[in-house]
Amino acid sequence: MANKKTLMEGNIALCEGAIAAGCDAYFGYPITPQNDVTGHMSRRMIELKRVFLQAESEIAAINMVLGVAATGKRAMTSSSSPGVSLKQEGISYLAGCELPALIVNVQRGGPGLGNITGSQSDYFQAVKGGGHGDYRVITLASASVQEMYDMPQLAFELADKYRTPVMILADGYVGMMMEPITMPEKAPEVKTVKKDWALTGCAGRKPRKILSLYMSDGLLEAHNRKLNEKYSLIKKNEVRYEAVNTEGADIVIAAFGIAAKICKSVLQMAQKDGLKVGMIRPITLWPFPEQAFADIAKTAKKILVVEMNMGQMVEDVRLAVQGKIPVEFLGKPGGSIFSTEEIYEHIKKI
Repeated sequence: MANKKTLMEGNIALCEGAIAAGCDAYFGYPITPQNDVTGHMSRRMIELKRVFLQAESEIAAINMVLGVAATGKRAMTSSSSPGVSLKQEGISYLAGCELPALIVNVQRGGPGLGNITGSQSDYFQAVKGGGHGDYRVITLASASVQEMYDMPQLAFELADKYRTPVMILADGYVGMMMEPITMPEKAPEVKTVKKDWALTGCAGRKPRKILSLYMSDGLLEAHNRKLNEKYSLIKKNEVRYEAVNTEGADIVIAAFGIAAKICKSVLQMAQKDGLKVGMIRPITLWPFPEQAFADIAKTAKKILVVEMNMGQMVEDVRLAVQGKIPVEFLGKPGGSIFSTEEIYEHIKKI
């Protein structure tokens, strides 16, 4: 299949990637810096005779996603940090009902209203379960416009495979920046799975039900144990990460998303000066690539975690290495972005 190269904004690439992946319905509500997603989908979904609806609130949008997901269709919503906070109850319901759906967070600075620039301060919210109950959400971290296009395909496939909500954790910088991307001239065939649980009308068959309320003695415990078995399977099979120049590295950078993209330039600076610096970039923030960091702790001298927050992923890195090597942290909160020089200067100091 022929490919074409085009210049595209990250938020628009996300839309086109979701459309190519067979998104049947999109529900959103305006908030910066993801407004271009809602705006673009309002035109494109209608052109394709698919469902677009600007909901009256973020809470309404996530519950509309739940309703469409229950019918077996591919449903999506997107927002930015405060808006995703409002969606957390609905995300918990999706997880409890075992419904596949795609949620995108184009992060902005916080806490509170914060500002409208890019940030990475919603890591805890995404990977630790921002809503109530014992549940997990597969979390993918995009670091380029190309990944903004490619990730919806993976997200929908994982959501369908495991009957679970999946989140793409982006940020305002990746969402608003423009890069050349490669996309097929013709959208690939959408991979689907049999959904014998979907609510599609019960004419000629027994009725089905989807719920997350288990009142009888022992039922909720059994349901939680079933969910946990699924999460264990996801941890076993779906860890994804990128390792760059880690073999023989003295210092290994750990970074995700836009911070990792910046750090790739830092690696080039270090290589030019003869310093042995590598990087591990988690692509799945959950499940976290624990083994990759446990293995690097056997050979590297130190890990430097670079995040645009006050220290969130660093906790998972420290848990993974179990104190075998020092883990340092370099953070920048509030929507400010790193320069390559300040990261490199920190590396030279350590």
